[in-house]
Amino acid sequence: MNWPTLVLIALIALLQYPLWLGKGGWLRVWDYDRQLQEQREVNQKLEQRNAGLDAEVRDLKSGLDAIEERARYELGMIKEGEVFVQVPQKTPLAPSAPKPPALR
Repeated sequence: MNWPTLVLIALIALLQYPLWLGKGGWLRVWDYDRQLQEQREVNQKLEQRNAGLDAEVRDLKSGLDAIEERARYELGMIKEGEVFVQVPQKTPLAPSAPKPPALR
């Protein structure tokens, strides 16, 4: 190869460097795009959670049903005239000691 060809190849390589590896290069753009997608997913989950909390706040402000439900389940309160019945759950029996082998 002659020297003008080598100079042109070196010039093209130098021009390609910022395109691929520079501050605004494709590799960084791809990385930023990936980070952007991850952040959008996180934001979407947080927006759904916030919407649920907003609905709960509006329900608590507007109606007594939500307040009554919270009082029942979180505080264990009952209405006047109601009878509270608690049913204990059965606990599994403790494993018994192994039986000795039978003699023949």
